Order: sequence, then C-alpha cells, then structure tokens
Amino acid sequence: MNVLDRCPVVPVVVLDRADQALPLARALLAGGIDVIEVTLRTAAGLPGIEALAGLDEMLVGAGSVVTPEHVDAVVDAGAEFVVSPGTSAAVLQQSAQRGVPAVPGTSSASDLMVCAAADVTEVKVFPAALLGGPAHIAALAAPFPQMRFMPSGGVSAATMNDYLALSCVPAISGSWMVAPQLLREERWHDVTTLATEAVQGARVALGA
Repeated sequence: MNVLDRCPVVPVVVLDRADQALPLARALLAGGIDVIEVTLRTAAGLPGIEALAGLDEMLVGAGSVVTPEHVDAVVDAGAEFVVSPGTSAAVLQQSAQRGVPAVPGTSSASDLMVCAAADVTEVKVFPAALLGGPAHIAALAAPFPQMRFMPSGGVSAATMNDYLALSCVPAISGSWMVAPQLLREERWHDVTTLATEAVQGARVALGA
C-alpha cells in the first residue's frame, strides 16, 4: 500500500473523546478526505481507532507510534498504517511483521538511511516548518531519489502548496481542518468545509 497516494491531505487528529471519531470521519469524508491519522497523544486515541475500524471508506492510521508495543496495540485496534514522530528500526521491523505500512518521521539524512535500509520509501518530515520547510525537503531528496515525503508540523492552508510544488511530496499532513476546538464544539460542517478547501487546493497544486 502506498499511503501517500490515497489523499493529498492527511489530517492529524487528537481526540478528547472516542465518540468524536465517527462524526469526525464522516465530516472528513464529506469533504473529500478519506485517510485519517488518529494520534496516541490522548487516552481516546486507541478506542477512537477501534471506533473507525469498521468504516470501510476511510483508511485509518495511528499516529505517535513510538514503540513496537504501540504497533501491536494499534494494529489490534484496527489501524491500517502507522505514523511515528521519528525513525525507529524496531518500529519499522514490527510494522513489517504485522503487515502494515509505516511512515516514520525523519529530519536528517541519517534517518533516511535507516529507512532505506528497511526498504521504506514513504516518510514524514517532522517538524517540517522548523526544519526549514520546502528547501529542507528538497535538499534531503537529492541523495534519496526513491523517497517520497509527507511534511508535517507547522504546515498550514497557506503553506501547503509550497510543499506540494516539490515532485517528491505527494501529500501533506496538517491539523487545521481537525483543530481540537472544532471537535469539542462538534462543528462538523466547518470540518467538512475546511477539508473540501484543503483537498481542492492540494489537487490544484498537484495538477490533478
């Protein structure tokens, strides 16, 4: 599975409550986003993934996966891919053993060498904005032409097209369309509106 080909915008979700997961996913689907990364930053993350596991239209991933034990827990809950803030050979190995794609976080050429050794070609760049934005990714891509990058961290509606202008960036990761306040206030219509705008803008940037 090529996770980054699914949708050019990957929302990073932090749930306060697990019961936010399904209405949020439906709001994203209505806006054209059919992939979601539910992080393990809160206790609601794992049950939220479980709630989404039966939603066939949505590709459900787990974020903030930092140990092999996390891999087992999220895959058992129904996650179809895992995303990490950094690069861990142990997490990559366990993901491969469980048969799910891993999108590790990278910030350096050394991280990319670990990924290349594990035959991983889809990576996250985190925190993208603080690392130098598109220029940083372009520099990393030069010696790693096989790699495809998903910038995350500080990416916004205003900056996403700068990243998508790079041929090595098929998708961006962001949270503005799933901001915690929108979830707490159950503003699902606003989620759909922001998702629609993000996907439409991304597809224009990609020439799709």
